[in-house]
Parts: sequence; structure tokens; C-alpha cells
Amino acid sequence: MIEKLHDDLQPGKFSSLPEVIKHFCVENADLPAFSCFGHTLSYREVDELSNRFANYITNETDLKPGDRIAIQLPNVLQFPIVFYGAVRAGLVVVNTNPLYTKQEMLHQFKDSGVKAIVILSNFCDKLEAIIDQTDIQTVIVSQLGDLQKPLKRRLVNFVAKYIRKMVPAYTLKGSIDFQQALDSSPPNFECPGIGSHDDVAVLLYTGGTTGFAKGAMLSHNNLIANMMQLRSRCLLIMTDKTENVLAPLPLYHSYAFLLHCLTLAYAGNHNILVTNPRDLNALVKLLAAPLVSGFVGINTLYLALLQHKDLASIDFSGLKFCGAGGMAMSTSVADEWQKTTGCEIFEGYGLTECSPVVSINIPGKTRRGTVGPVVPETEIKIVDDDGQEVAHGERGELWVRGPQVMQGYWRQEQATADAITTDGWLKTGDYVEIGADDYISIVDRKKDMILVSGFNVFPNDIEDWVNRHDAVLESAAIGVESKKTGESIKLFVVTNEKPVNKDQIIAHCKEGLTGYKIPRDIVFVKDLPKSNIGKILRRKLR
Repeated sequence: MIEKLHDDLQPGKFSSLPEVIKHFCVENADLPAFSCFGHTLSYREVDELSNRFANYITNETDLKPGDRIAIQLPNVLQFPIVFYGAVRAGLVVVNTNPLYTKQEMLHQFKDSGVKAIVILSNFCDKLEAIIDQTDIQTVIVSQLGDLQKPLKRRLVNFVAKYIRKMVPAYTLKGSIDFQQALDSSPPNFECPGIGSHDDVAVLLYTGGTTGFAKGAMLSHNNLIANMMQLRSRCLLIMTDKTENVLAPLPLYHSYAFLLHCLTLAYAGNHNILVTNPRDLNALVKLLAAPLVSGFVGINTLYLALLQHKDLASIDFSGLKFCGAGGMAMSTSVADEWQKTTGCEIFEGYGLTECSPVVSINIPGKTRRGTVGPVVPETEIKIVDDDGQEVAHGERGELWVRGPQVMQGYWRQEQATADAITTDGWLKTGDYVEIGADDYISIVDRKKDMILVSGFNVFPNDIEDWVNRHDAVLESAAIGVESKKTGESIKLFVVTNEKPVNKDQIIAHCKEGLTGYKIPRDIVFVKDLPKSNIGKILRRKLR
């Protein structure tokens, strides 16, 4: 039976994101909304600033409702202001990874047909190199210190440009200064009518691990529905208008975007933006602040924090919520985190095509090694390679149906048809098992499966066991060609300071893995290649 949302969480109460934004800005006007570099904006200030941005877009540019605008910003105060202002002006937002290469930028900008971009000055040299090959007509450049108080703004911008040399030289004719654009615009704005709640609001590009990235078309309704679905879980452990939640995951990433820009904002909670999560010293200092009650990361970030010398000395008594998604949590990391902080990690599962949340562990009923049951209003089934549904307890591909499932891939009709059935089931490409209690266990990505002598081997099974060795920090398993078995397993291992050799790793594997899952080749490395959000990139190891 499908779990239903409570009447207070029905997404139909709002017809568009501008209505949602106006609601939470007015409802929570005097509460802190977003903080960065020690400066906090209230929801009233967020309302005013995003209105100013919407006014500038509408009255001072040639952009029209339905046009696409790219946001290429890290976690800074400018991000939510641009997002809220752009959708208020009727634009379609295209979130862009700030660390993209020129070629990755070019593909996404050309594919989405963006006509405008808001970009941090640090990345403008890359834009300069490819802008003539795009449809971009409006370039709005933000400095790192924008939206800070005037003295702090000048100091941050000076240090970024002249001391740390973070801003390469560039020339973008006709570009607009973000802060000046806001300062020159009025604070009140009337939103244009949204044609339908099924209109596309945001294009979120998939990771592109199998070829070029594709843009998932997420409608106003997709995002509002998923906001309410996620909120139904958050309400089990978080209190409206009181929580202070760190945001180290980049806001361009689908989960952080939904959580911080919509779900927590709707609740009137406070989002503390972490611009550079790789600066672990700064992140640990933020975690040590007594006001922090929530934190969301991924396995590699939790692992890195556990290695920090100061973590064990922090008082975590105020920490109520730790979430994880984006990649599988290692059992050893989750156990160590709870032992160190006293706070368990609630692991969930989602994908960009689902806006992104599909399932989350339930507070008080967490099952380690699972991603919990599905969120309300969501159907799932497990199918075999022939598309036939299989029973609970059997492994197969997860299919999802619900209001959060995307409209399709932008300008990719065949890819959309391949991914979504005519009756609305999204084929996730993830292999899972579902227990009798409806808790989902992710086995692995379909494309990462290794075939050894006809046996399916899932890298996560191997990595989770190997990572339990007391000399192993993290590991990654891939399949390599083998004349004898079709494929064999190659394991890359990152160790801590404890000595260990290949034979000891093999012996450890034999204790917990069946014979065909034992790696035939082990390589010790200093680190593993990761995406900008910390996912291990097995394709680069291949």
C-alpha cells in the first residue's frame, strides 16, 4: 500500500515555486535563512534581494519567461538569491558545477540553450574561452564577497583576487556586476503567471558517467512534491523554525539543492553554507559551533572528518540529525561516526531524475546498510533483465513511479523513452534488494556490476567488507578483462598509518567474501579519484 502524505503536506496547495518561495519568505520573515562567511540573511532579506534580481532580469535584460539561465556558483549567499529570483521571473534554472572544465561547460550550455548565466568571477576565464560557441547573451558576474556587509565584501574580494590569486584574468564584454544589478533594482516584484505546474522549472544535469550528461527536466510540481515528501521525513526528527543545518554538499547537486533551497527553507530553518568543504579545519570549526543541529554529507566526507585530529574533542550533544546520500555508506564509517558523535547517520537514496529523493531511513527505525523505505506517494518495483517483476528478497533493477519523477530528458526523446515507460515507471539502473519490511538495500549501479565466471559481483559488496579492515581508509573495486573468468576483480586500497600488505587484505576478504568475489589484483594508492561531491569515480580507475 502506498503511504500517503498528510493533508498539511499536499503539494497541490501550491501551483508553482514562486508561490512556495513567497510563502516561506513571508511566514519566516524575521528568522535566519542563509549564512556564509559569518554573515546571515533573514528570510525577509532573501525575499527582497530575490525580488530585486527578478526585477533586473525582467526589466533590464531581454530574457523572457521560459528562457534558460545557468547558475555557476559555489555555496555562497548569491546562490539562493539567484535561484529564487530567476524562477520568480519565470526562467528555467540550469544548475552548473562551478568546477566544470571548459568542454563540460560548453556541452551543458549548448545542450540546454542557456541565454544567460550568473557566474563567480573565479570561473570567468573558462567562460570567456567558450562563450562565442553558445547562445549566452547576458552574463552577470558575482564576486566571492557579494552580499556581505560592505567592509567585509571589499576585504573578501580583495583577498580572493590579489592575495590568494583565485580570480584569473578574463574579458567578458558587456558583463554585468551582480551586486550593482541588485542595488539598482526595486525590492518589489509581481511574478508572471506560470502556465502550468507541469512547466519545467529546473534542468539538473546527470553526472555524465556514461557519456555526455543529460538534463533532467524537473517541473514545479516535481520539486514541490519532492519537497513535501522529504519534509515528511524531516518532521520526524527536526523542528520547524529552530534548526541550524550545515550545507557542505554543493547546492548545484540535486539533494543539497532540494534540501537547503526548498525543504529547510519551507520549514523556516537556518542553512549554514560551506563554500569549501575541502577545508576540513574550517568545517570542523563550524561543526564545533554549539548552534549546529544538523549536517548532511556523503561517505567520503564523513570518512575525512573522522580522520581529523580535533573531531573527537567536539561536544556533539546538540547534533540531532546526520544525513547521507549520493553514494553508499560504508558500515565501518557509519559505526565510527555514531561512536564518535553519538548521532546516527540516516542514509537515503535518490537520483537526479527523481528530484531526487526516493527513500530515507526513518529516525528511530534506522536499518544500517539500507536506504530505508520509500517516501510517501511513491511506488517501486524490482524487475529482472527481461523487465519482469521479481519477489521481495530477490535482486533486480529498481523502477520508481511517483510525482517526483522527471518530465524527461531535455531534447532527448529516445533517451526519455528508454528511461520512462509509457505508464510512468522510471528505470533507475540501480540493482537493489527489498526486505520483508520494505527497507531497500542498494546492491550497485547496473553499469558497475562485474561478471566473474557468470556470477554477478557488485563492487559495493567488496568495498564495504574491505573497508572494515582496521588499516583501510577506503577502497574501490572494478572489473578488468580476464581470459579465464571473463572479468576479474581489481581492488584499489587507501590505507591509514597502520601497516598492511596484499596478503593480509586477501586474507581479510576470504573471511567475509565468497571465492569469486576475492580480488585478484590489489593496488595500494594514496587516494581515489572522486567527483566534486566526493563520489568515487570507478570509470577513472578503469
